[in-house]
Amino acid sequence: MKKNIVLFFIVIASSFVVQPSFADKHTLQDVSSKIEKLSQGLVGRIGVAAQEIGGDQVIAVNGDETFAMASTYKVAIATKVMDLVDKGELSLDQMVDVPQNIYVAGEVAIAERFPYPGVQFSVANLIYAMITESDNTATDVCLGLVGGPAAVTKNLRRLGIKDFRVDRPVRGILMDFYGVPAVTPEAIVEAISNNPALVAAQANPNPKFEADPRDHTTPNAYLKLLLAIDNGTAMSDESRKFLQGVMSRTRTGAGRLKGLLPKGTPVAHKTGTLGGVANDAGYITLPDGRRFAIAVFTNSSETPSADRDRAIAEVARTLYDFYYLTAQSK
Repeated sequence: MKKNIVLFFIVIASSFVVQPSFADKHTLQDVSSKIEKLSQGLVGRIGVAAQEIGGDQVIAVNGDETFAMASTYKVAIATKVMDLVDKGELSLDQMVDVPQNIYVAGEVAIAERFPYPGVQFSVANLIYAMITESDNTATDVCLGLVGGPAAVTKNLRRLGIKDFRVDRPVRGILMDFYGVPAVTPEAIVEAISNNPALVAAQANPNPKFEADPRDHTTPNAYLKLLLAIDNGTAMSDESRKFLQGVMSRTRTGAGRLKGLLPKGTPVAHKTGTLGGVANDAGYITLPDGRRFAIAVFTNSSETPSADRDRAIAEVARTLYDFYYLTAQSK
């Protein structure tokens, strides 16, 4: 028994050690190949794009393929909100009514916490709920504040970002995914009770949904958004600090980008999950203070959720080691 325990800890520890064979190979092709191999069998389809902040080389795997974003698209919505804040058309302390008739079902939702009318939130708190808890009601309220999906997509084009579409509020996305006429908490419960297949649909891939080009992006396009936020193109420095600060408090996806990184590694990110979709994107800080932006999208997966998380975690750790070792070898 003791021997087995020791072996267990050796296996676990190996996930946190840079292997010599990898340490000796510091080429973009090596990293891309390693990422593809690591993800095999864990997810259906994977797309990755990453770049060191201040660098000029992009590491990509299927970087120009399109993927369903799920809730990662909420960063694009937050970006447009911050643009309007910078223009003085909105303010973070502005109070906004959240009527019950726009409530949307969600894992941790305003709709479930505030069952009575008369709810107001500041714009800052709406962004916080949208990003850190992926609250769907907060998302649709923010989307309404900025002028709808078309306004978000127009802002992306202003930033020179193509191959990135925001087409529907979360309510519309969920209605299309589940094939239900409404997505209030009560309606979802009723629909599932009448159709047990919907329970499986929450974790199984939906080919028809994923084939729909709406609310899709490419890893390379999403990386451009992350870089535009960070370099001041998308918003002011004050707004950047606010948004990245919120992203650093994200509570979802602990096993994804953060899953295999050294304990305490700063990560500011946003996850997305729906059916066969499991995504995570954001910023990772290295021990020497350098950072890199990363977007990992996985679609069409029939594997357990733990495998999907593991694939994203393996990608993040591989890139973390690459960027850190590259600097150490200079």
